[in-house]
Amino acid sequence: MVNDFSIQVATVNGSGSQTANTVLMRSLFQMGIPVSGKNLFPSNIAGLPTWFTIRASKDGWIARKREVDFLVAMNAETARDDVAALDPGAALVYDEPLKLDGMRSDLHFYPVPFDKLVAPVCPEAKLRKLVRNMIYDGVLAQLLGIEMESIHSALVKQFGPRKAKAAELNWNAVQAGFDYAAENLPKRDPYRVERMDANQGKIIIEGNAACALGAVFAGVTVVAWYPITPSSSTIEALIGYLKRFRLDKETGKATFAVVQAEDELAALGMVIGAGWAGARAMTATSGPGISLMAEFAGLGYFVEAPAVIFDVQRVGPSTGLPTRTAQGDILSTAVLSHGDTKHPLLLPSSPEECFSMAQTAFDLAEQFQTPVFVMSDLDLGMNHWMSGHFPYPSEPIRRGKVLTAADLERLGGFARYQDVDGDGVGYRTLPGTDHPAAAYFARGTGHNEKAQYSERPEDYIQNVDRLARKFESIRGQAPRPDVVRNERASIGIVCYGTSRYAVEESREQLRREHGLETSYLRLKAFPFTSEFRDFVEWHARVYVVEQNRDGQMLALMRMEMDPGDIAKLRSVRYYGGLPIDARTVTDEIVRQEGL
Repeated sequence: MVNDFSIQVATVNGSGSQTANTVLMRSLFQMGIPVSGKNLFPSNIAGLPTWFTIRASKDGWIARKREVDFLVAMNAETARDDVAALDPGAALVYDEPLKLDGMRSDLHFYPVPFDKLVAPVCPEAKLRKLVRNMIYDGVLAQLLGIEMESIHSALVKQFGPRKAKAAELNWNAVQAGFDYAAENLPKRDPYRVERMDANQGKIIIEGNAACALGAVFAGVTVVAWYPITPSSSTIEALIGYLKRFRLDKETGKATFAVVQAEDELAALGMVIGAGWAGARAMTATSGPGISLMAEFAGLGYFVEAPAVIFDVQRVGPSTGLPTRTAQGDILSTAVLSHGDTKHPLLLPSSPEECFSMAQTAFDLAEQFQTPVFVMSDLDLGMNHWMSGHFPYPSEPIRRGKVLTAADLERLGGFARYQDVDGDGVGYRTLPGTDHPAAAYFARGTGHNEKAQYSERPEDYIQNVDRLARKFESIRGQAPRPDVVRNERASIGIVCYGTSRYAVEESREQLRREHGLETSYLRLKAFPFTSEFRDFVEWHARVYVVEQNRDGQMLALMRMEMDPGDIAKLRSVRYYGGLPIDARTVTDEIVRQEGL
């Protein structure tokens, strides 16, 4: 089995395994083999079980694979359960004192005395628990055929030039594991790697970092936030980029402001205020923060102030599972606030789209004077992804309908909430515009088109109907979906975000194993565009794949579709907190199709 298997490393949180796992994944990447890495970690600081899964796929599949082909068992607490869950024929490297080889006769066991091997490599006892994990990198290099030059290169990159001594210490542990395996562990399993050339021009990056970089290119200048897993690294990365790229070259002073607010509600309030004042402003949060932001989201919608919110979704409700992934905020965010409210959602599926959609979000927010939500998730935000290089922006920043003093002088004044152009978007001025007609009240209470306080029913109806027209205008500017129409298919599959990768692989499984041809559409935004409506009309049945219990995207579709098309929709849902896998999608569609 060459370049087509998954490795799962079972360790304890806080044991230093992240370094060993990252080096292992990067070494395979540097050999040109398509890889993906998924980290399943607890929400405490240290001591609980953690699993890291690396998938190598010569065919480029990067969704989580349900089956584990090669286990590294380092945690006594979970080792027996981990071994029991393996399919026959799997292989495992394990800490020798665990004595796992007596559990089953249909697996390939490789016992390794980690403590004995690490002692001569690392004389300082308190460092050994951090270094011992590097031994399994060496063992796997020998058993799987991973090039040691690639391991060494990945190790040096991980530690950087300032930590050369640490890199050397860890390299010695890798070498000890390699030598032990060569002398004591004859190869019995079928799994191995061979060099490929599939990763030319690619990098490894987390989605949160890509979002942050996209925000810098979008021109963000004000950031208000409150830390919450799994979104915190978005702002942490952004702060690093801003300090690097947004300092005045002459004075050295910052040309940006980053404020850690007292809570998520306050953070969004600051962002809306900054957007009203003309800054490009953003925050990042997750589900609990989205819940707190409801009041200010409604204010931003009603006063029509631009704001960008990155929602890195996790499992809810309440505190839920803070370190598990989900697509569980879709429905609540689309209508966040009381009253009749609709917000545009962008749905990235890759680091490239995190980068590009960050820029799109700021443009849409200003063009349509409204909060825009970028709906990422923990899997995309915090895990390692292969990515192509990010394209340098080719289009200018779109600020939308902003009147200058010269415009006001020519016009003689303006009505802030008047629909002059028929697109539902009024003209605005920015504070400080030097003209007596520039001022207006940005109020969350009822108002007429001149921004004057009003409780007249006709003024309210006119205002909210105009906001509905604006949402329809957004529909024409939202990112278009990816569509693959198969003329031989009577069924279609719709997905969004990171469900993409499971669906792409599932389509191949359905064709190969069941002869079932499918079409494919991946949503990139809400509101839905005409391509989605056409896609549903083309097919007898359409399966909507998502990572939540209640079929939240399906619910949004039902809000917008005709009854005849609604009847075509089916739901495929996974909500266990792990990234969705292809086999789950395949099995459910096969069941519903009665195959």
